[in-house]
Amino acid sequence: MSDHQSFRPALSRRGLLKGLGAGVLLAGAGYGAAHADTEIGGCDALVIGAGFAGITAARELRARGLNPRILEARSRIGGRTWTDTFAGVPVEMGGEAVDEKQPNVWREVQRYGIPLGTTLPAERLYMPQEFGVYDALPAAEVGPRLSQLFTPFFSGSQDMFPRPYEPLYRSDLVVPADSKSFRTRLDELGLTTAERLWVSGSFSGLAGGDSSRGAYTMLMQSWALSGHNFQGYLSVNTYHPTNGTQALLRAMLADARADVRFNSPVVSIEQTSSRVRVTTRGGQVYTAPVVVLAVPVNVWRNISFSPGLPAAYPQISTQGIGAPNVQKLWLLIEDDQGQFATQPPEGTVLGAVRPHTRTPEGLVMFGFGYDPNINFNDRAIVEQHLRRVVPNVRVKAVKTHNWATDPYALGGWSVRRPGQLAGPFPQVQQPRGRITFAGSDLANGWSGYIDGAIESGATAARQAAAVVGTPALAGVR
Repeated sequence: MSDHQSFRPALSRRGLLKGLGAGVLLAGAGYGAAHADTEIGGCDALVIGAGFAGITAARELRARGLNPRILEARSRIGGRTWTDTFAGVPVEMGGEAVDEKQPNVWREVQRYGIPLGTTLPAERLYMPQEFGVYDALPAAEVGPRLSQLFTPFFSGSQDMFPRPYEPLYRSDLVVPADSKSFRTRLDELGLTTAERLWVSGSFSGLAGGDSSRGAYTMLMQSWALSGHNFQGYLSVNTYHPTNGTQALLRAMLADARADVRFNSPVVSIEQTSSRVRVTTRGGQVYTAPVVVLAVPVNVWRNISFSPGLPAAYPQISTQGIGAPNVQKLWLLIEDDQGQFATQPPEGTVLGAVRPHTRTPEGLVMFGFGYDPNINFNDRAIVEQHLRRVVPNVRVKAVKTHNWATDPYALGGWSVRRPGQLAGPFPQVQQPRGRITFAGSDLANGWSGYIDGAIESGATAARQAAAVVGTPALAGVR
């Protein structure tokens, strides 16, 4: 598809559903062969990115009487969510979890009547012991022990995050704690070697393979959002849309009635006192009174802004919020092992693996890899590493997506680094002139989840609508 190919949802939602580098942030760049006489206007707002944040923003702008156009770098909608197929069943190559504790996505699920399913429960877990040995233990035995080990990590969460959707409400407690990493907090607990082996993999996996990278306050907030208890925290990843995240996205997009231009990666954004000019890699120039930038924070560094953005924006994009080194794997396992899961410790090449669906061909499982030097698309390599935990397991097929090398993601789910919440994070949530910012990375609540993307997209739409109604904008020349 070319930059010009677009998707215009029908007005009928039912009919649609039946159819199925940091320096560039500081200084603007030239536009090459693009000229004013080739500019494409005709919309009230440009939304850059067709993930949940961008599509939410477009729908909310439409609801406010504005006509949105979406520019999407890929040939599909979804961003860091992506419904595909593997072993004859629909699978998610990115995020998929929704939960009743997540008010934004739960409201959308109810609004559009999206059916939900659950993943298969693990009957036993392979838990690490010393000297590289693993014990296969009944899930009923592992759960209570993990609760005992996890809960002390989050001691004080009710004081630190009494209003978890206002992460800096208790800034007197949050700011001093924000310099701590997951690993720093684990060190404080004085766990035995055996205890640390059981829990370290969960924390390092969330941070993209390195527990020193994730901010302690990020997990404390997640715990608070989950109800300040282990069962609530654990259950957040239970439900997913039965027909894939695409079903919900398409329903929302139908209500947005937006013109979507696929294969249109944005390379530069220039704003004046009255409009914004957006240039794609193919040389097309789009204009609108306001822009909602709904791409991952990690990607900002590859877009040129004129005027340049304040230092907080390149700082946080260079540091990154999306977890590095994340590769999501789907595995088809010979179904002679039962419904098992693995919980390897930090430093293991292949992270946790969980059961998802049983098929006539075998057990479909998903997991994560964090070593950029490993080819997780190689079935034999995946089997080799999994056999270090589960002897004699047979991997029949694999399917992988490397989110770290994906040019339009440059990382996986959101996980703030130490110092970001108390530092640049609140600043980069704010509009700059005629540009507003959206994405799960920027959510006040469920950052790293679909819910956070929807929250942030709605906020950015409100900000954009206010910009359109503002005749003079401070800071834009």
